Amino acid sequence: MRGSHVPSTGTVTVTDWPDPQAREPGQLVVRMLHAAICGSDLHAAFHGLLHAEGPRRPGYPGHEGVGVVVESRSERVPEGTLVLTVPQGEMGGCFAELQLLDDLHVVELPAGTDPEDSLQLRRLMMAQQYGTCLYAMRQFWPVETPARRAHTCVVMGAGSAGLFFVEEARRLGFEHVVASDLDAGRLDVARRLGAVPVRVPEQDLAAVVAEVTGGRGADLVIEAVGHDVLRDQAVELAADRGIVGFFGLPERHGPTEVPLWTAFRKNLRLQCSVAAQAEPGLTSFREALRRISEGEIDVEHCLGPEFPLERIAEAMQRAEEHRPGDIKLTITP
Repeated sequence: MRGSHVPSTGTVTVTDWPDPQAREPGQLVVRMLHAAICGSDLHAAFHGLLHAEGPRRPGYPGHEGVGVVVESRSERVPEGTLVLTVPQGEMGGCFAELQLLDDLHVVELPAGTDPEDSLQLRRLMMAQQYGTCLYAMRQFWPVETPARRAHTCVVMGAGSAGLFFVEEARRLGFEHVVASDLDAGRLDVARRLGAVPVRVPEQDLAAVVAEVTGGRGADLVIEAVGHDVLRDQAVELAADRGIVGFFGLPERHGPTEVPLWTAFRKNLRLQCSVAAQAEPGLTSFREALRRISEGEIDVEHCLGPEFPLERIAEAMQRAEEHRPGDIKLTITP
């Protein structure tokens, strides 16, 4: 089979790999129909977060995909089943013609999904990213008694994840949602979804938040980019007794400074979110699929340019460049 290969940081190629085989109980081989490039894929390939096993993994680092089961040793997921694949993020293999998984890391697509309808499949594929955001939001903004004041939510970064956080914050009843980004096109989408857009650095995010909140600060701040400087700013933007959610992948392995003194004095809750793929029953991904299939969530803005697998290096480089208007790029084996 053909699949991506990342032999070292900064190099992405396509090569021949042995076809995977389902040998153990519960294992599946999925023929990939579509995959999507995530920001964490860029961190792995270009930014020094290459996993030690990455160079030996076909399809690495892709972890967002849809496909059809062509070989199964699972009683629960028979051959022919259309699935959302949710491998562990750091060891994904979606950028390949075939992917070996177990039945704990796939979710069946809704009944009636047409395997020939590329547009429908690409929409449903967004449930991988959206599912991670649902999982994160349940940690960032849990149900509490008495309920917290939901006046202002700030989302730093208006990529696919950031835009899903905007939609979810609106669903949760926040009176104001502020979204910041460098890209005007992404901010146009954020505005359409109900957010106050802030194009940085031309606009002062802190000044906008102060104006919206009357100087109080935001009740919830979500850092969805993964930059140290933004995590620092998130703490500064939060209101006393507010919550700061860290969603973006850290820039490096090892220790990272956190403005603990400010967080301590404000009595903040700092909440990280990772490993939605380990959630029992993959509840968040199932809910994401349901909402997308029933039209409760807008994913059309994510359906960006499509590239064949053989052009994965070009697609990854384009995603790295953050071209205006690009939110999500699709790879089709």
